[in-house]
Amino acid sequence: MDRTTVALLALMSLLVSVSVSAQQNYPNRPIRFIVPFAPGGGTDYVGRLVARKLGERLGHQLVVENRAGAGGAIGSNLVARATPDGYTLLLGMVSPLAISPNLENVPYDPVRDFSAASLLASSYHVLVVHPSLPVKSLKELVALAKSRPGQINYGSAGTGTNLFLIGELFKAATGTDIVHIPYKGTGPAVIAILSGESQMMFGGVTGVMHHVSNNRLRAIAVTSPNRSPLLPQVPTLIELGLRGVDVGSWYALLAPAGTPRPILDRLSQEIAQVSTSSDYRKELEKQAFEILSTSPDHFAGFMKEELAKWAKVIKIAGIKRN
Repeated sequence: MDRTTVALLALMSLLVSVSVSAQQNYPNRPIRFIVPFAPGGGTDYVGRLVARKLGERLGHQLVVENRAGAGGAIGSNLVARATPDGYTLLLGMVSPLAISPNLENVPYDPVRDFSAASLLASSYHVLVVHPSLPVKSLKELVALAKSRPGQINYGSAGTGTNLFLIGELFKAATGTDIVHIPYKGTGPAVIAILSGESQMMFGGVTGVMHHVSNNRLRAIAVTSPNRSPLLPQVPTLIELGLRGVDVGSWYALLAPAGTPRPILDRLSQEIAQVSTSSDYRKELEKQAFEILSTSPDHFAGFMKEELAKWAKVIKIAGIKRN
């Protein structure tokens, strides 16, 4: 064996040793945690809670960065292109990872460009209207929309988000012509409907229930299979005879593709521990979130199933790919 070969083998051995050591000592500095939507709303709430609790478990802070735009695609792409060392993580969501790739050309592949760590939580939505809209029930809303085609609008967290898709499913299921107004996240969409800029929206229970309680918004129905314990007086769409719009959201922890498996396993294990924490569970459950925790392999399989499911939903809604 010549000297060059010996030197190369020694260098490779050193690099492997350094890599293994880095993984064993992970983390040894703060971690960037990208939330791909604007501050405010359920997404930001989940992201900041997870960042705080996971940071406590890991012994280093998860620094939340809100990178809004393009229905979550901007922030998601930032993580997809980051160094796969475990120091840039993503609050993954159904919109940029399972819906948008079925609607348009996003700059990442949701399966190929990310490494799965764990699911975190899931939730459903509530249909709300501005009080100036003269309706108090689903029947009245549908009748008004049919009498005013193209004159009523709804806000969403952006084109390609699940709130947009639920709105389109609602239009298809009710045969109404309602105009979509996209915003850069749930928070801005809620501000818009509070000001009267938009007239209706499907929002997370977390982001709108306070405004419903204060009569600044009127709740028409929830998309969950059963009534929400936070809005028990509000019927479900299924109760009201409208099926096919009962879809929800999920949140997950992801890293760039190529992130070492020991790091992913560590993150998954810590999320499993966080999910058993009584104060963490209390914080999420009081906002009507279901707490989840999965292995990297389970979430990877779930991701493929979600892509296939939303492709079918988009077809049913009659939405054309851009």
